[in-house]
Amino acid sequence: MKFIVSSAALFTRLQTIGRVINSKNTLPILDCFLFDIQDNMLKITASDSETTLMTHAELVESDSNGRFCINAKIIQDSIKEIAEQPLTFDINLDNMEITATYQNGRFNIVGQHAEEYPEITVPQEGMSPLILSAETLLNGINHTFFATADNELRPIMNGIHFDLQADNLTFVSTDGNTLVRDKYYIFPNGNTTISTFTLPKKPANLLKNLLPKEANDVELQFNERNAIIKAESFRLVCRLIEGRYPNYNSVIPQNNPYRVTVDRLSMLSALKRILVFSNKSVSLIRLHFDTNLLIVSGQDIDFSTSAEERLICDYNSSPVNIGFNGTYLINMLNNIEGENVVLELADSGRPGVITPAEQHENEDLLMLLMPLKLND
Repeated sequence: MKFIVSSAALFTRLQTIGRVINSKNTLPILDCFLFDIQDNMLKITASDSETTLMTHAELVESDSNGRFCINAKIIQDSIKEIAEQPLTFDINLDNMEITATYQNGRFNIVGQHAEEYPEITVPQEGMSPLILSAETLLNGINHTFFATADNELRPIMNGIHFDLQADNLTFVSTDGNTLVRDKYYIFPNGNTTISTFTLPKKPANLLKNLLPKEANDVELQFNERNAIIKAESFRLVCRLIEGRYPNYNSVIPQNNPYRVTVDRLSMLSALKRILVFSNKSVSLIRLHFDTNLLIVSGQDIDFSTSAEERLICDYNSSPVNIGFNGTYLINMLNNIEGENVVLELADSGRPGVITPAEQHENEDLLMLLMPLKLND
């Protein structure tokens, strides 16, 4: 069996799907890529048994159809320094000897039989369909990914929750300290598929790298246990996190009498500078709001360090103090676009709500941060 493929095209696709493969796998065959050649098209599969990612590349030439496996690390390391040129593969499907020839050299490796690779089958019964733009899916994942948890006791929080309603799709993530709710009103004519599912962190992270290259719509199919995500250049199959997601709407305070508008980048820069002087164990940052004034301060009593900065803001209520984890607050501001942000507060003991001053069309982004106790 023989085929010819572009070295750059092959390496790009291997690099893309290689992120699925774990450093240690229970099945040794999962250390490999599955190559499947059908009608002058090369399909490549990588899997960790929970998540499977497939992509394809058009071949310059092939003389037959066939399937075989190649160790992922060996093939990637073998071709990553080869300049763009045709790569010719000769495969002996009996003894799995593989010879790759290029302009000024060749290398030999031993593959494995494709029959050893686990068959990835997902029952199609009960699958609900959802079609949305790659941009919407990417934005929802980007805005929420940083707030996902690593909680062994509550695995349902270790992913991004998709809440599909009649007129909107909401992406939600929370780690118990922060919560992000990113709502998109993308069903002007109504949506008949009302359902929810929670996408694990690993496939969500893979989509963050895959979706920027997609210009067309993405198709999602899901049931209670599995999801299939199809785009022009890839197909992702993953197992969903089972369980009931927390009632996120119930923890968002509705009546916040204190409302502050502040320049996002100015506040972000100030927080990064002040955080250097705060206690590393709690990263406590103190925010004091007065008429058109925000004072950001932090201190570390153990090392006798402290810092304070003053920022101009739009605030016209009585003075109020609140403490937040500076690292969490910086992460939130980094994941909001726009010039200004709005902080809505009730008191020093209730969560603060952060939103962009100007929302994107058909989007409602909200972030919530639990406060830290201030020792006045």
